[in-house]
Amino acid sequence: MAKQYDCNKCPAYCCSYARIIVSPADIKRLAKHHGVSVAVARERYTKKGDERGERVLRHKEDEHYKSVCRFLNSETRQCTIYEGRPKICREFPGANKCGYYDFLSFERDAQDDPEWVATTDGS
Repeated sequence: MAKQYDCNKCPAYCCSYARIIVSPADIKRLAKHHGVSVAVARERYTKKGDERGERVLRHKEDEHYKSVCRFLNSETRQCTIYEGRPKICREFPGANKCGYYDFLSFERDAQDDPEWVATTDGS
């Protein structure tokens, strides 16, 4: 089945998820990608998650979604560590379909605005 979305036409909504969970293998991949030790990568790029023992990617402020993954380029809306990204990012959204992209495409068509973005910043 062909992919039914185009990440290049999306403002990276999936990168705004508060809990982008990473595994020990993901942290090892981040360390290798950045040329640092696993301990440094764990401290620098992740933080404690909501669940016991869980690690999640750190975030930064964002104009559209309050906060996003620290590895999202705010200008291009592209991943800056694409080759080193965690498994969850590699597999998302799965099933060749993205609900947010469907919503975004519908709204852009309805509003006749190909650049329209649904924000979560209160505006």
